[in-house]
Amino acid sequence: MRLAPERMFLTRSRCLSSRFGISVMLACVALSGCASDDTQSNVPSPGKPTSATLSVLDAGAAVLQSRPPIDALNAYLDGFHFYNGHPDVQMEAHHYCSVLSESFIQCVIYDGNVKDAKLMGVEYIISAELFAQLPAGEKRLWHSHAHEVKSGQLVAPGIPDTAEHALMAKLANTYGKTWHTWHTDQDKQLPLGVPQLMMGFTADGQADPAMVEQRNRRMGISTEQTRANRADIKAQPVLQGADAWQHGDAVQLADPTGREHIMQPQKPSPPGTNSRSAASQADP
Repeated sequence: MRLAPERMFLTRSRCLSSRFGISVMLACVALSGCASDDTQSNVPSPGKPTSATLSVLDAGAAVLQSRPPIDALNAYLDGFHFYNGHPDVQMEAHHYCSVLSESFIQCVIYDGNVKDAKLMGVEYIISAELFAQLPAGEKRLWHSHAHEVKSGQLVAPGIPDTAEHALMAKLANTYGKTWHTWHTDQDKQLPLGVPQLMMGFTADGQADPAMVEQRNRRMGISTEQTRANRADIKAQPVLQGADAWQHGDAVQLADPTGREHIMQPQKPSPPGTNSRSAASQADP
């Protein structure tokens, strides 16, 4: 099976580990396996289909223009987020990340891993050392990654198990700040309203099991097996100030448009599309 370029862990001759302290094996391994099955976006592209003229211009730009920031997006991660203050409203998030230093990663987030996937937001990932230096007020915006890694929820599809294990060992003790700018679980036409601060799970029983299972079936993943394989990863205690939502401190931006987000689980997403939490059968 052909490995899609946008999901290659390493592109061209760039070595990820030289920037994030992972072993030489991870840096220079030749990837011959398959990435995960496609995840379709739940949202149609706004407007009329692309014209022939615009398609030609786009193709020409792809050949003639350089894209260093885009070319640096070497790592593909798949995990789950929820709205800060509303832990039951959850969705799958596809991260395409660039490792800028030993302590800093930046990611763009999509609602799928296909060409027409919709850009949902961004996530900045920093080391524990950098997080510890943040002011107390700033720490409220960040979430830990220890449980996401140890639980097997966060995955890097399409790379060898040994390479993924090394990457997850680094991510286990990092912290992320995530803003979603297009709330594709609610807005099916355009990105509306203000960005929403997102968080990650910190304990078993928080993530909707049906949402996780839908992702696992699509990607051929066993969370239980992945969790067992990561039992040896050492996750340090979460630093004080992170995951503030657990203590009732849930930051969100006021929306000047007066628009209200639907902060409750929706209907299950169709098979083959980006998974999200769903209202239980007992809900009205």
